[in-house]
Amino acid sequence: CSSRRLLQSEVFALHSRTPVLKHVSVQLRIGAPVLSRLEQRPNANAQQFHSAHALQDSPAKIAISPNSSIVNIYQKKGKDWSKIHELKEHSGRITGIDWAPESNRIVTCASDRNAYVWTLKDGVWKPTLVLVRINRAATCVKWSPQENKFALGSGAKLISVCYFEKENDWWLSKHIKKGICSTVLSLDWHPNNILLAAGSADLHCRVFSAYIKEIEDKPGPTPWGAKMPFGEVLLEHKDCGGWVHSVAFSPSGDSLAWVSHNSAISVADATQGKEVTQLTTDHLPLLSVLYGNETEIVAAGHDCCPYQFSYKGPGKLEFVKKLGLAKQSSKNSMSAMQHFRNLDKKATTEEDDNELNSLHQNSITQLCVVERQPAKVEKFSSVGLDGAMVLWDFKP
Repeated sequence: CSSRRLLQSEVFALHSRTPVLKHVSVQLRIGAPVLSRLEQRPNANAQQFHSAHALQDSPAKIAISPNSSIVNIYQKKGKDWSKIHELKEHSGRITGIDWAPESNRIVTCASDRNAYVWTLKDGVWKPTLVLVRINRAATCVKWSPQENKFALGSGAKLISVCYFEKENDWWLSKHIKKGICSTVLSLDWHPNNILLAAGSADLHCRVFSAYIKEIEDKPGPTPWGAKMPFGEVLLEHKDCGGWVHSVAFSPSGDSLAWVSHNSAISVADATQGKEVTQLTTDHLPLLSVLYGNETEIVAAGHDCCPYQFSYKGPGKLEFVKKLGLAKQSSKNSMSAMQHFRNLDKKATTEEDDNELNSLHQNSITQLCVVERQPAKVEKFSSVGLDGAMVLWDFKP
């Protein structure tokens, strides 16, 4: 049955101050799933969670920030992960990382109001400052599908769409401001490289045109709209019910999903007149969302585990199942002395067990696609406030 399908996961706790990763091999069988765990032991001064991460699939590499102004790059060698680079240029906490797979460029943004594009030359990552022109902290960043531009959200109530100008050899930006009344919290690109979805703290979800005539051809019509000058608003949904933490286009780009702070997940369908279907869940608020394929959606947040949802059309958004490997509790035999100590101190003979029945032990803050086929996701990753990163095989 579906609950007994094989789920292979790898868990990483990449704390910043311990340079060597220690491999611990564990196999826990609950039905069919197998868990292999990689972790390093943090010292007393180690940061406890990761503020942003991005992955490169071939070869397997991770760019991750341990809630600081530094980005660490790890590469998988055999069963171990070793740190191969350290990116130091920001003066504030890193808030966003994205790794362009084809051009092999990394873009980072931080609370210092700056963004850098990193290029690997002669084995060294070299930064180029981007003129983002913002007066508040940057909050998120995302490469476009063609990797010729990227979008950056910030607390300045605007989106900076940045592109490279060959004549002057620098990265410039254009601003989208129309209708945005608060901090931009999340961004995602449409597959056509033109449309840009944004979720913000003003309880709105919007779709803008990010067409830049200096670097790309005039776009054709889409189900979202036909006229697409830069900054044009093609969707503005006002009744999101809370901060919009994350947005994601489907592989075809015909639908848009978002999660908000009222524990709801919503889908807007461009092929059905942009009709919005909202499902209010019984879970704690969700913080990140992505499409596994055209109909299956994965979301995660304060419940510390990913959930799978299915969208089959207007009014047909349903919860499917909880993803993840339940932890197997292993209780050692208790000595007679420990039995009476517990009875004396706690008025009970049971040992305290504060671990959650999930891989992550705290809120999941970000989901990221690791392997993608044209119409579906093969693998995705998650990071949480517990300082761990998990790689998931997606098998709907």
